[in-house]
Amino acid sequence: MYWQTSRYQIDLTRPKVMGIVNVTPDSFSDGGQHGATLAALKHCEQLICDGADILDIGGESTRPGASPLSLADELARVLPVLREAVAMGVPVSVDSYKPQVMQAALELGADIINDIWALRWQSDVASEAQRLRGTEVVAAHPDCGVCLMHMHREPQTMQVAPMQGDVVPQVRAFLEQAAHDLQALGVDPARIMLDPGIGFGKTVAQNFALLARQAELLQAGYPLLAGWSRKSSLAGMVSPSEPGGTLAATERLAPSLAAAVLAAERGASVLRVHDVKETVQALRVLAAIR
Repeated sequence: MYWQTSRYQIDLTRPKVMGIVNVTPDSFSDGGQHGATLAALKHCEQLICDGADILDIGGESTRPGASPLSLADELARVLPVLREAVAMGVPVSVDSYKPQVMQAALELGADIINDIWALRWQSDVASEAQRLRGTEVVAAHPDCGVCLMHMHREPQTMQVAPMQGDVVPQVRAFLEQAAHDLQALGVDPARIMLDPGIGFGKTVAQNFALLARQAELLQAGYPLLAGWSRKSSLAGMVSPSEPGGTLAATERLAPSLAAAVLAAERGASVLRVHDVKETVQALRVLAAIR
């Protein structure tokens, strides 16, 4: 199996590590550390040295409660980093839900669009004729990769009223429909990756159900991206006596590695992580027993 992207056919016979590059002042884990272009580019270089197979560049925090970022600000954060990152020799993903950012990123040579809204978001511009949709941007490109994520509600409210009931069939049905809709526009299924959206409008128990029953999501027939890195659900398991856990985001390395290895062992094709070096090392242990 492979993932078709703009410049690369990514071989998925072994799990790939996607290194997170947050060009933001307010991300839940590393906000502000790589907000400047030079700092972000140095981080990109370090992640590649650590073994990252893919870089994922994002300019807007989508942590619970985060406020939306303007289009102009997101472009100003992302494009200078992307312009240099596409020359670093690895596939580059852009983490955005705004169609204008997607289009600008693809014009600069981005390989993958990684969208928490699964291409559903629409701007509120006055004229319908002026609106640009993510599905249109992706479908118009001949071969960019796309990752469709499940999110319940939106970042400002998703944890105020999480999903109810058995989330696994709900998430699978949503992602299957999103992929089907994109294929109906002519997008080759080899370009599509799915992401169950760990932490995006789910309870701790629901997040772990998605991991325990990950095989049911894979039955949809698409490769899966797992984004467990430093999520608060991991802190809740390690420190269950306190609501939300007591571990700070940067102290969640051990549970993040455990979740990453479990996700890979259960068939995830891409692991989106902050701690690339350690995740690569953990995956080598999994590869050894395989």
